[in-house]
Amino acid sequence: MGLLASIRKEWFIVGIVLVILSAKVQPGLGVKGGPLKPEITVSYVAVSLIFFNSGLSLKTEELTSALLHVRLHLFVQSFTLVFFPLTVWLLVRVLALTTIDQWLLRGLQTVSCMPPPVSSAVILTKAVGGNEAAAIFNSAFGSFLGIVVTPTLLLIFLGSSSSVAFGSIFSQLFMTVVVPLALGQVCRRFLREFLERRKPPFGTVSSAVLLVIIYSTFCDTFSNPSMELDPTSLLVVVLIIFSIQLTFMLLTFGFSSRAGSGFSPADTVAIVFCSTHKSLTLGIPMLKIVFAGYDRLSLISVPLLIYHPAQILLGSVLVPTIRSWMTGRQKLMKMSSLQPV
Repeated sequence: MGLLASIRKEWFIVGIVLVILSAKVQPGLGVKGGPLKPEITVSYVAVSLIFFNSGLSLKTEELTSALLHVRLHLFVQSFTLVFFPLTVWLLVRVLALTTIDQWLLRGLQTVSCMPPPVSSAVILTKAVGGNEAAAIFNSAFGSFLGIVVTPTLLLIFLGSSSSVAFGSIFSQLFMTVVVPLALGQVCRRFLREFLERRKPPFGTVSSAVLLVIIYSTFCDTFSNPSMELDPTSLLVVVLIIFSIQLTFMLLTFGFSSRAGSGFSPADTVAIVFCSTHKSLTLGIPMLKIVFAGYDRLSLISVPLLIYHPAQILLGSVLVPTIRSWMTGRQKLMKMSSLQPV
């Protein structure tokens, strides 16, 4: 694969690097009160556009086939929205005793509170040949659940900014998240055939808008001369993120693939990816709302910006291994079922 092809394929990751560098060079453009007016264009317009786009793209009509697999859904949602944040909370309390930057540690906690992503877990489950319907259901349902659960978890573990009242946070969440998402779903009902025929680039649109939000967030950081990021802390956090992902993937794999778990090999694939992946597309806008008064919001956002490419990289590397395990297990189960009693 040539350089241009690689850049085209990973344009969003390249875009994140470029917008952060742009914010470093010219932070005044995207700061609060600056020419871009991010307090309006980002906090309201961009965030609303992302969730309207999510509502328009969520294929909730396809979820009925997976609806009855209650045990699988309960396991995934409980793991990602209960076990994950509680475990990371305990880990962060231990790491707080070290010299790691406290804002990066808070960022680790925010990662744990995020819902599953709409796309990456489904794409990887499909690449392996796992239970795609279950992956779609848990990604979509987790996104809806995350509208309420994620802000609540963030407020429980980290508190809100002192300048923003609790009621104001949920009021803005309702207007910029719930309403656009609901409108997107209503529009989808009338435009379903057109959307299925034309297949608009929903993911590309959301990613492009997300780059604007990331740019604005880092403009605030670089406009503050007292803001510093410890390179050693950053490197340690990167290693911790990969360790968390790999550990949780092994944990969910071990639990769901054990004898008597009641899950098929295809179910296990969906569980492993949906339980451990976290949404950047929904996460960054929510952080922008809940921590509107934090002058170090970008530092809190860094672990989530790292977690997103890390989960795709690690998942992609493991696809052949997981596929080999799944097909082998399915053949073994099929042979067992043909054995005479």
